[in-house]
Amino acid sequence: MTEQTLAGKVAYITGAARGQGRSHAIRLARAGADIVAVDVCAPIAEFSGYPMAEPEDLAETARLVESEGRKILTQQLDVRDLAAQQRVIADTIATFGRLDIVVANAGVCSWGRIWEISPEQFREAVDINLTGVWNTIKAVVPPMIEAGNGGSIMTISSSAGVKAPPGCGHYAASKFGVVGLTKTLAVELGEYGIRANVLLPYGTNTPLGTDTSMYKLFEEHPGFVYSFPPNLLKTDGLVEPDEISDVVVWLAGDQARVITGAQVPVDKGFLAR
Repeated sequence: MTEQTLAGKVAYITGAARGQGRSHAIRLARAGADIVAVDVCAPIAEFSGYPMAEPEDLAETARLVESEGRKILTQQLDVRDLAAQQRVIADTIATFGRLDIVVANAGVCSWGRIWEISPEQFREAVDINLTGVWNTIKAVVPPMIEAGNGGSIMTISSSAGVKAPPGCGHYAASKFGVVGLTKTLAVELGEYGIRANVLLPYGTNTPLGTDTSMYKLFEEHPGFVYSFPPNLLKTDGLVEPDEISDVVVWLAGDQARVITGAQVPVDKGFLAR
């Protein structure tokens, strides 16, 4: 039986209907936390080459969390809607009485050379991936400070947030922004005992990570592939969401109580090259 190191804690996760977000919800629940899971569950990303999650996906996340014996509150919302996130956090405090763990995970990706994408495509990436994270931070931090319980905030950036690849400069810009936002947050929250760390996954086995729309760009510009050298760890396939969740659960708990302001690569050594 898994030790419930997060018993009595409450975690808020964005983009929780499937992929990384669902995995984080399940693993945090298995460690003892109750879960608040939000996702837009609608086709709001016009330029992404893969379908968005649906309401049934979020319902399945809820079922899986409940199968771990934990409580869950779900809500469909767009992370670009600050007021909606603030309402959910108010509901979280009213329902559970506290908030301890935050995983700002929601994000989208699309492809195109910087000068060839439209203003709308650039704005979509920045508004969801960066402004959406800022909205999450703005919604969760005041009640966490007021509660005085400390806590752990994790943002999901990307290896593209420190080593920009070709073909998705708008995505990289948004993820670089998440790194800067989180590192500043760590400094500002230190006096309250709230930790803030940013995760840097490489290609992940999720609908975003397996999007085949990138192949056309690489066919047209084959030199781009050299920006993606073999990883140091010669394991098969992409990073699995559960492997990222290992890090999320660790950063959420007391074993990482002295870790804040860190950029944590989950990338098979990609960033070491």
